[in-house]
Amino acid sequence: MGLLGTERCDDPPQIVKGCRAEQYIKGMVMTFGEDDFQSICELLSRRDAGLRGIIGDHGYPPFWTRKEGFSTLILTILEQQVSLASAYAAFERLRKKIGAVTAKKILGMSDEDLRDCSFSRQKILYSRELATAVSSGRLDLKRMSGDTDEEVRGQLTKIKGIGDWTADVYLMHALHRADLFPLGDIALVSSLRETKGLGPEAGRQEMLAIAEPWRPYRSVAAMILWHAYISRRGITIEL
Repeated sequence: MGLLGTERCDDPPQIVKGCRAEQYIKGMVMTFGEDDFQSICELLSRRDAGLRGIIGDHGYPPFWTRKEGFSTLILTILEQQVSLASAYAAFERLRKKIGAVTAKKILGMSDEDLRDCSFSRQKILYSRELATAVSSGRLDLKRMSGDTDEEVRGQLTKIKGIGDWTADVYLMHALHRADLFPLGDIALVSSLRETKGLGPEAGRQEMLAIAEPWRPYRSVAAMILWHAYISRRGITIEL
């Protein structure tokens, strides 16, 4: 699999639901949905014994999805470098305090208000940077659905506090982009090592080479690996 073309469309990128053709051109927007999620899992399980073993042991992963927009990015910022449980608890405290999480409301909160919701000093800064970008129109989240993965990544990572991991999570879970494999995610890397029996010497390039046959569905492969990670450890995830 892989890139079967190098030209980019001059018109707005085409959105290809489910990547069923298994062929894609650079510049096209590849998505998956709940309707074809399990069929993609099945296809990946036929390609790879490790992924097949995970599904055999733990069943299909949930169709993890989040709503597009500002509140999902705030939750993802809260998840940076902390447990999912503590991030979600902080997000719930925020929602109880202000209701719908919007850029205007975040900008109207004091540092003390945000600290009461378990925001660290850095995450107060990052959340305000994001809220300012959205409020000013510098970042238009509503128009991202037709942008390519790299265009979305480029827009998001201009905001202080948003790096590749946060952008990848948003692309995968909110925009349902099909071919992301975020090696900055500790749980994903740990599960890949466990599933493939990789030693500590295995580096980024070896891991990307392992994931290469999973194109253009690496996002779904990542979800299968995450499913193995949380199932083996009895972790409950809120999305």
